[in-house]
Order: sequence, then C-alpha cells, then structure tokens
Amino acid sequence: MKYVVVLGDGMADYKIPALGDKTTLQASKKPTVDALAKKSEVGLCKTVPDGMKPGSDVANMSVLGFNPKEFYSGRSPLEAVSIGIQLKDTDVTLRCNLVTLSDEENYEDKRMLDYSSGEISTEDARVLIEYLKEYVDDAELTLYPGISYRHCLVVDKGVTGTSLTPPHDISDKCVKDYLPSGVLGEKYLALMKKSYELLKNHPLNQKRIAEGKNPANSMWLWGEGTKPALADFEKKFGLKGGVISAVDLVKGIGILANMQQIDVPNITGNWDTDFLGKAKAAAKALKDGLDFVYIHMEGPDECGHHGDIERKIYSIEQISEVVVKTLIAEFSDMGEPFTMLICPDHPTPIAIKTHTSDPVPYLIYRSDEEQGCGATAYDEDNAKATGIYIPDGYKLMLRMLKKV
Repeated sequence: MKYVVVLGDGMADYKIPALGDKTTLQASKKPTVDALAKKSEVGLCKTVPDGMKPGSDVANMSVLGFNPKEFYSGRSPLEAVSIGIQLKDTDVTLRCNLVTLSDEENYEDKRMLDYSSGEISTEDARVLIEYLKEYVDDAELTLYPGISYRHCLVVDKGVTGTSLTPPHDISDKCVKDYLPSGVLGEKYLALMKKSYELLKNHPLNQKRIAEGKNPANSMWLWGEGTKPALADFEKKFGLKGGVISAVDLVKGIGILANMQQIDVPNITGNWDTDFLGKAKAAAKALKDGLDFVYIHMEGPDECGHHGDIERKIYSIEQISEVVVKTLIAEFSDMGEPFTMLICPDHPTPIAIKTHTSDPVPYLIYRSDEEQGCGATAYDEDNAKATGIYIPDGYKLMLRMLKKV
C-alpha cells in the first residue's frame, strides 16, 4: 500500500456572493476529485486546536500526524531549520517578512499594503537582506536570508513572550494596533522602524517602483519560537516518508521528522507552481521506495490572502485535474493499491484574507476499498452533510492509515 497526502493550503473558504454564494471549492471545476468523493470517506476535521492560532505551521503539523499541543514551539524555528540554520537551545527565532508599508510620516500611521512585497523574488530579497545585515547583525542578533519575502532573525540567548502579529492578518489595515509589544516589543519595533529608513530609498526599491512593483520597504517581525523537536515519522507511523513543498515551514517540519526532502525544479509557493512536476516527483519517489509522500501546495492560501478569487479557483482546479489525476494514472501504472488524503490545512477565506480555525473538509480514498458515505462532491457542504467529524486534527493521519 502506498500513501499520499494532497494538501491544498488554505483551500477551504466561505460562500462568496460573486460566485453565486458558492465557496471556491464549490465553484471550481474539479471532476476528478468530485468523482473520488462519491467513493471515499468525506468529512470535517479540526486541524487547529482550541487556544492555538490558525497558522500553516500548526495546521500542517496536525495533518502530518503530530499533536501541536505536544510538539509546537513556534513558526520561525521550523523555517530556520529548513534554510539550514543550526539553532542552539538558547536561541529565539523570529520570522522576518519583507513587506510594503504605505508612506505616512509616522511608522505607527502606516498601512500594511502588501505582506509579501509583490511576491518579491529571492534574488531581489537577498540584496535587501544582505544590506540590512550590515546594520542589524551584532553579538546578539543575526539576520538570515530565506526564500522570496520570508526570512529569519535569530536572537542569541533570547526570551519569548513578545506580542507579534502576522502581517498577512492585517492586509490593508493601519499597523498601529499590531506593532510588537510586551517583553522585547520596543526592541523589535525599533528594528522595524530602522529597516524602513534604510530600505525606503534603496536603489533596488527605487527600481522596483519604476517598474510598477511594490517596494520591500520594511522588515516585519513575527512568529517567535525556540528550537523544536519532532518525533521521527518512520518510527511513529512505520512508513518511509517524504515531503514536497516550496515553503520553508513545511520543509522544516519534514526535516525535523527525518522525512526525505523531494526537490522539484521551478516550484513556487504560489498559484504559478509546477503542479505536474510535483505530482510526477511524488509518484517517482513512491516507485523508488518511499511508502508515503506529503505534497504541499501553497497556491490557494496565497490567493486567499490576496483576495484573488480567479487564481484561487485555478489553483484548486490544478490540484484536481493535474495533481490528483496524474497521481491516479501513475498508481494505475504501478499496479499497487494506494490511499489518498485530500484536504486543506486550514481555510483562508477570500472575504477576510487570512486564516481561520474552522474545521476543514477532507477526503480519504482507498483504491482497494471504494466505499462512499453519501457525498456527491468534495466541498465544505458535502463534508458537513456526512456527519463525520474528527475533533483532533492529528488523528486524521491515524484514520488515513486505519490505525483508529
């Protein structure tokens, strides 16, 4: 038996008036996945435990079978591990976004125009981060470049407890009520203000503005955490597993769980990723000896954050008609039974442009045990109508493996 998880990050949604009161899942043309729903278990699963924030870190950890209440130590450490930072037990890490803020004179009066600086390229971002390092790095602080707008700040002998806000939660809002506060709030805010003064007139940002692109004119610090430790995936579940993702935090979870990192050229953390390349790479890894592959696709989430209905629907359709359809064909060629779990990690509704803790619709298809539960399609309403509900998200993996 081979196992594959097809994870459409942020795929679930609320009903959208512009779509005739349908969700993006309901409005998408996804015949392959909808056909599977008729012969699968379909239900709802709560991936974000009560009291925890609905981040992709917590939610993906749940779907991969790890209880966030037991293993979660913050978002940024997962990303730090992915980009190769060797963390000490005494380090505190923070996610550092390069963002676009509006140009009001006082920092507190600025608005969050773009949490990703127009999906800034890794090459442009590295120029700016290396420039900031000259002014930020010291005996206590070290800034590390990552991918696109996602970077990392490490604090030596740091402490946690600062109140920090994810920038994608405050799109278009004034930042005044969301600035760092608490233990090291003043220190982090001073860094952010300093970064704005350094970046606003940087030649690269002036070039970006001239080209009609959003300037990356400020650091935004959030997602603090400490060195994490996860259980070994193979020891926990008895399966040799691998991860395909363009997103550092998901790759970091895989690395910490000793799962194989499956590289796919030209993939992005957005709607324009190589969906076919991911599907083909997953199939090859399973043919070459892995028992389990986790395919993570960020496109629906990014489109949700940007309020982009059209591209969110496109991403969902690609997941169905490219990824899932290709996987089914590859498994048929292998002649081996397989189990497939399809789900989001959390909803990212178009209407609010950020994550929620609502239960997500899931689908578990077993090629050797086709059996429907009354669902006629894969979407939020069909999942709710079956009455199947998993209150502890980390148990979804056990259900997929038939261990509960």
